[in-house]
Amino acid sequence: MKVTETKLKGCFIIEPAVFEDSRGYFFEAFNKSKFQELTGAHAEFVQDNQSKSSYGVVRGLHQQTGDFAQAKLVRVLEGKVLDVAVDAREGSPTFGEYVALELSSENNKQLYIPRGFLHGFAVLSETATFLYKCDNVYNKKSEDGVHPLDNTLGIDWQIPLDRIILSDKDKEARSFST
Repeated sequence: MKVTETKLKGCFIIEPAVFEDSRGYFFEAFNKSKFQELTGAHAEFVQDNQSKSSYGVVRGLHQQTGDFAQAKLVRVLEGKVLDVAVDAREGSPTFGEYVALELSSENNKQLYIPRGFLHGFAVLSETATFLYKCDNVYNKKSEDGVHPLDNTLGIDWQIPLDRIILSDKDKEARSFST
């Protein structure tokens, strides 16, 4: 397993060792002790979420706040997405900065996103099945979100604007600057 910290402290790209032969492939998607040793993160995952979306769907930018803040370990089971993590930690030297990474069923990369980050992804393939492990349970009252097309952040979702599909909730989300 190869672990690389991004420019955002505490946010890691994880590349599992994949073993392939004529039968297919095998890899260890998560090992708690290796994860903690290589990242220093001590997330105790308690909830897995899975979604399936079509090309052009942008989900995010979302986070849970307060007592229900969540760290996430995300990966793609089928298809390809552009995954984005935005540092929303007040006082962080990288506050307002983001990392964007292509995650796919081909590259098997994962992204660990610590608490205090906004998260979203754009589906770049015909469809994509996305899995996220969370270290805290979902709580509707703790939801927070920023409009994914917010000019303050300037994220290039790699989808033409006229093809981007947003939920009503994401269309009505606040600006990052407020």
